Amino acid sequence: MMKMIYMDNHATTQIDPRVLEVMLPYFTEHYGNPASRQHRFGWVAEEAVEAARNKIAKFLNAEPNEIIFTSGATESNNLAIKGIAEAYAYKGRHIITVATEHKSVLDSCDHLSKAGFKISYLPVDQYGLVDLNILEREINSDTILISVMYANNEIGTIQNINEIAKISTERNIIFHTDATQAVGKLKIDLKNSQIDLLSFSGHKIYGPKGIGVLYIKNKSPKVKLIPQMDGGGHERGLRSGTLNVPAIVGLAKALELCDQFMDEENKRLSEFRNKMQTEFLANLENVFLNGHPSQRIPNNLNISFLHVEDTALIMALKDIAVSSGSACSTANAQGSHVLKALRLSDSRIHSAIRFGLGRFNTAEEVDYVIDKVIVEVKKLRKLSFFKNKKVEL
Repeated sequence: MMKMIYMDNHATTQIDPRVLEVMLPYFTEHYGNPASRQHRFGWVAEEAVEAARNKIAKFLNAEPNEIIFTSGATESNNLAIKGIAEAYAYKGRHIITVATEHKSVLDSCDHLSKAGFKISYLPVDQYGLVDLNILEREINSDTILISVMYANNEIGTIQNINEIAKISTERNIIFHTDATQAVGKLKIDLKNSQIDLLSFSGHKIYGPKGIGVLYIKNKSPKVKLIPQMDGGGHERGLRSGTLNVPAIVGLAKALELCDQFMDEENKRLSEFRNKMQTEFLANLENVFLNGHPSQRIPNNLNISFLHVEDTALIMALKDIAVSSGSACSTANAQGSHVLKALRLSDSRIHSAIRFGLGRFNTAEEVDYVIDKVIVEVKKLRKLSFFKNKKVEL
């Protein structure tokens, strides 16, 4: 079998062996239910959960009672958006979000629109940034929630989150951010921000799948929301269900490693990313970066290779795991909603490839990918029906 090179780290990451190591005892030795408070098995599990909660809170500069464990960012986003909508419907029924959000935000908002809420989808500029003037104009007396992604999962653009949170606070509106692609890559200080709710997942930061966090501000004014899952009243009654102790322990360790190596890792990955971008632009014509040229997370490179279909290039890169900026290889043949929101041409959208670099990528792998992509793009362009056609950008 050929050795695969993994460059799809926005989709998920390999679990760090150091994370797996701390998780293993909670599968076989300390396997108690933390809600079982009548015996030692439960006490040990509960202690592990609370120790992890404290570590996670410290990493985010939050309070431990502001950390709610979920199954992942999708659940956290659903709980935040639907939970706030139900809790504050008496105040208003207008929610503002952005056209480039993750589907778990967009679909949650679509669900609420069918229940009578009005949803405003903010446009973005050519780089994926929200215009703060447009945001302020969209706010009205009925607005109860603004939800804006911290860093985009396709193009890596980082929004001006602190400014957006400040606007929300000044207008007495709750602010939520899906920070799944930002946590572990950017320094987040919740005590010194005006973010009310923040979501993220463990499996994007070399932790386990099936675990996530919803941060809910517990300071004045305290944020309230309606639970979306009923049961045993776990997690302060906000998210019922037996806690996933091994994954919670693993998530805390994953964040500990991010905290320890973030600066070093960001420097290395941004150097890799910049080298790939420079080489593609130098050795190939009609290559275009998608997203902001500088205000972006360090491991993201979304780039369009005109005259090459994204699916054809992915198939040609048999030993490299990357993803398409377009969703035409799935049930949605319309292409990436993020790239469409940038108002790119169909040519740009359907020739876009997302490279997601990660902790375990090496310099040798980066060099191999650069050479392989350049060779395959040139080869496919020779075969392309569109190679001599003028295309819109």
